[in-house]
Amino acid sequence: MNALAATSRNFRQASRLLGLDSRLEKSLLIPFREVKVDPDEVNALAQLMTWKTAVANIPYGGAKGGIGCSPSSLSKTELERLTRVFTQKIHHLIGINMDIPAPDMGTNSQTMAWILDEYSKFHGHSPAVVTGKPLDLGGSLGRDAATGRGVVIATEALLAEHGMPIRDQHFVIQGFGNVGSWAAKLIHEKGGKVVAISDITGALKNTSGLDIPSIIRYSKENGNIKDFTEAEAIDPECLLHEECDVLIPAALGGVLNRENASEVRAKFIVEAANHPTDPEADEILSKKGVVILPDIYANAGGVTVSYFEWVQNIQGFRWDEPQINNELRTYMMRAFTDIKDMCKQLDCDLRMGAFSLGLERVARATNLRGWEV
Repeated sequence: MNALAATSRNFRQASRLLGLDSRLEKSLLIPFREVKVDPDEVNALAQLMTWKTAVANIPYGGAKGGIGCSPSSLSKTELERLTRVFTQKIHHLIGINMDIPAPDMGTNSQTMAWILDEYSKFHGHSPAVVTGKPLDLGGSLGRDAATGRGVVIATEALLAEHGMPIRDQHFVIQGFGNVGSWAAKLIHEKGGKVVAISDITGALKNTSGLDIPSIIRYSKENGNIKDFTEAEAIDPECLLHEECDVLIPAALGGVLNRENASEVRAKFIVEAANHPTDPEADEILSKKGVVILPDIYANAGGVTVSYFEWVQNIQGFRWDEPQINNELRTYMMRAFTDIKDMCKQLDCDLRMGAFSLGLERVARATNLRGWEV
C-alpha cells in the first residue's frame, strides 16, 4: 500500500470514529494546491503534516513540495542554482502568513538560507518565510536537535505510561541522520542503551550499548558509520528484527510492512520517520501486542520548534535555548495527554487517537469558518 493510500485509510478510519459528515470529510481530503514531485508521496506527506500540526496544537496547516533529484550527486553550486530557480517559481506561493518551508530529506539550513535570500529579492527581507535557517540569518537555537529531542520526549511519555524510565532500556534506531543521531545522543545521555543503529552505509550492534558519542564523531568525520571498528557490523536488513525494548525507525517510510512485521521483537515502536509502518504491518504488530507511537505525534518536535522560530522572527526577539527546550517539552507532553484522552473517549489505539485528535481539531476549525459557503 503506497503512502497516500495508507494515510487516507487512517484518515477515513478516524473520520468514522468521529462521525464526520461525508461532505466535510471529502473537503478535508482535497489539497488546496499541489506542487508535484511524486503526487502520491507529496499528498500523503502534506496530509500527515496537516494532522501533525493539529495534534501539536500549533497554528499551522500542512503542505509539502520538493524537487525530484539526488542531492548527494550535485555540487554545492548546482544545489544553490536549483534551489534559487525553484524559489523563483514558487515565491508567490510561500510567505510569512502562507506556506513556510522547512528542511526535510535532502535539505538543510543552507538550503533554507538560499530560499530566504532568493525570496527576499522579490518581497524584501523576510526571515519568517522559512524555518530551520542558520542562526546568523534568524534561525532558532535548538532547531537542529528539535525533531530528535521531540522523539525522546515522546518516548519518555510513552514509557512512563508503562512504569518504565528511559534509563537501562534497550533501543534500536534505524537511521543515523539528523533525527536518528540526535535521538541516540539524548537517549544515551539519559542512561538508555542504544544497542543497534544503522545508516545508508551499514549497521552496528553492541548488546551492552554502543558508544554513541564516538560513533557521532566518526560519522561527522567520515560521512558514514560502516567502518566504525569498535562495534559489531551487522546486516542492515536485520536491524529491525533485533531484540529491544524500543525500536525507533528514523529513516524512510514503509520500512515496516507485512513481509517483516512478524519478525519485529520490540515491545514499543516510536515512529521518528514519516509513515514508517504500513497498515498491514500495523495490524500484525498490534496482534503481537507491540505498542506503536505514531509519526504525527512522535516526530512533531521539528515543526513545533519551527513554529517557535517563526514566532521569534515575527517578534524580532530571540529566545534562549533552555526556554525553547522547555516549551517543546510542554507542547509534546500536552499533546500526549490529549491523545490518551482521545484514546479513552473512542476506545482506540494511539494511532487512531492521534489521527482523530488532529482531524477533530481541523474539522472544528473548518466548520467554524463556514466551509459550506
